[in-house]
Amino acid sequence: MVRPERLIKLTRKLIKINSENPPGNEREIAVFVRDHLRRLGVAVKTYEFKESRTNVIGLIKGVKAKKELLISPHLDTVPAGKNWHLAPFSGTIKNGRIYGRGASDCKGNLAASLECINSIIEDKVRLNYNLVFAATADEECGSGLGLIPLLDKNILKPDYSLILDADEMDIIVAQKGLIHMKVLIQGKKAHGAYPWRGENAIDLALKAIGEIKKEKGRYTAHEFLRPPTINVGTIHGGDKVNMVADWCEFELDIRFLPGTRARQVLAGVKKNIRRCARKFKIEVQDIQKPCEIDKKHVLVDRLSGAIRSCGMHPRIKGSEGATVITFFQNKGIPAIAYGVGSRNTAHASDEYIDIGNLYLGTRILEKFLKTF
Repeated sequence: MVRPERLIKLTRKLIKINSENPPGNEREIAVFVRDHLRRLGVAVKTYEFKESRTNVIGLIKGVKAKKELLISPHLDTVPAGKNWHLAPFSGTIKNGRIYGRGASDCKGNLAASLECINSIIEDKVRLNYNLVFAATADEECGSGLGLIPLLDKNILKPDYSLILDADEMDIIVAQKGLIHMKVLIQGKKAHGAYPWRGENAIDLALKAIGEIKKEKGRYTAHEFLRPPTINVGTIHGGDKVNMVADWCEFELDIRFLPGTRARQVLAGVKKNIRRCARKFKIEVQDIQKPCEIDKKHVLVDRLSGAIRSCGMHPRIKGSEGATVITFFQNKGIPAIAYGVGSRNTAHASDEYIDIGNLYLGTRILEKFLKTF
């Protein structure tokens, strides 16, 4: 069974290990997790795709198992930053909460999964599937040194995946696609007193942005997601106040729904820029496909059942932001996300996790794993 005192102690220990990314060094926390699993008798391997960027893989074999379930939290956190009222690596307990960088994202989930593994072994539960545990590096900077190579190299090839990186026992079954791009607009230089002699690239960029944001495009409303969004993240241009700017660049963050293809989105952006500027260039920085899974899928059904058995009503939701479940979709592996974090605290100063939710969410995960 899940032991609350042990769970709280473990969560605090994990928070006290600094694994900020950037700069990125998961070795210390990975060694802690590896040694913890070895003491429980779990077969463990570590993988590094760059020095000190360590991933931990554990395996509990089931009885005559033919299927494999992966559970995966991540090891890294965003930088602590400033403006904390409590020390960010202290694991301070106050008013029923554990404070510290990573408390919700993702060390509470890491502790929950380790406590569940402890419970499975302690209670001598005979699983009818192979349980794979992967605590991964580099999630906060794109997973290029974590989940992506682990999947690409077939180190991980589960039949089902449960990503432990969500808030307050939500079940995440869908997420938007992502395009990050830089747009470079070229104009013509001239003296600032004679702007008609030039072509102001900043003016052209502002017109283009207006056209891009005005066109909503065709989309079908989604049960679990808000409409598509476009955010202008940065804009720079010109060389001096008394010169007509002959260059301007801006970056776009575009989120789009399942059923829409990235090439459709890109074609729409190009069309709208072409209306405003004769010379421009688009640099695509990142594309992630949208993804979704049937809300009646066995993963969702069994996790919902575990939630009900612990006295809660399942909350099935979508994610507006990109999560790692998209990497599993690319491999044809069913994946959902679940987690015990506290809402709206991830990446914030004074990040915390509610102890009651940590315990309840871990019990739900334990029930799911023991009955899947």
